[in-house]
Amino acid sequence: MKSLYYLLCICLMLTLISCAENKEKVSVVKENNLEMQMIEAYKEGLDEFNKGDIFFAAKKFNEVELLYPQSIWAPRSNLMAAYAYYSQLYFNDAIYELERFLNKYNNHPDTDYAYYLLAICHYNQIQDEKKDLGEIIKAREYLNLLVKEYPDTEYAEDAKFKLELIHEILASKELYLANYYLDREKWIPAINRYKKIVNEYDTTIFIEEALYRLVELNYKLGLEEEARKYSVLLGYNYQSSQWYELSYKILNTKNRDVLIDKDIDNQKSLLKKFKDLLK
Repeated sequence: MKSLYYLLCICLMLTLISCAENKEKVSVVKENNLEMQMIEAYKEGLDEFNKGDIFFAAKKFNEVELLYPQSIWAPRSNLMAAYAYYSQLYFNDAIYELERFLNKYNNHPDTDYAYYLLAICHYNQIQDEKKDLGEIIKAREYLNLLVKEYPDTEYAEDAKFKLELIHEILASKELYLANYYLDREKWIPAINRYKKIVNEYDTTIFIEEALYRLVELNYKLGLEEEARKYSVLLGYNYQSSQWYELSYKILNTKNRDVLIDKDIDNQKSLLKKFKDLLK
């Protein structure tokens, strides 16, 4: 009887050990299958991207995140999904993926690249000066961030160049609005817009026309001294331009040289000179 009892105990122990081993093997097999699925999904995403089916490619890249969210491939897949959309000019979809990446993987080594691609998505949607400023403002925000937070990267260099172009676009919009008011004989709003160009966009190509319009409008309103100040500024910096010639005709000055102070230090900046004249 005792022998039978011992035999039953031994069989029970062997059964438990066998079950434990089977469970452990099943767990390992599942883990391997999951990793293989992730790798397969990423490869499939790359294949579809190369074929040009960016929607299916993005879907496969998103699957990688779902299958293995703790893997190093998860953030890479997120960026690949964003780039897939960007490559075919689906900027809003790319922006969604990039914003999700920055929220979820904010300490990732490729954060600077994500910000750059995000800036470019907004930058590429900028229209002419008559359109809404939303994309311009967003692009400028992210480009400034790149210059400030990642100054030693190649992205920062390109960001500086694009910020200069945005500066020109914003100045052109101010000029467009100023001329809009001018055409409708709304002198004060027009003057305010032209002054904004002089104060904030003095390095752009639109400064000459803005100065001329200030001469024209101030003279029209009977503010000849103000008109003369802007004419002096225009003559000092842009004596050979057509806009100076027009301002000269408006003021009808007998001696053209009176409008130019030849003894002023030529090293003064335009903005410094402007402030000196209006004191």
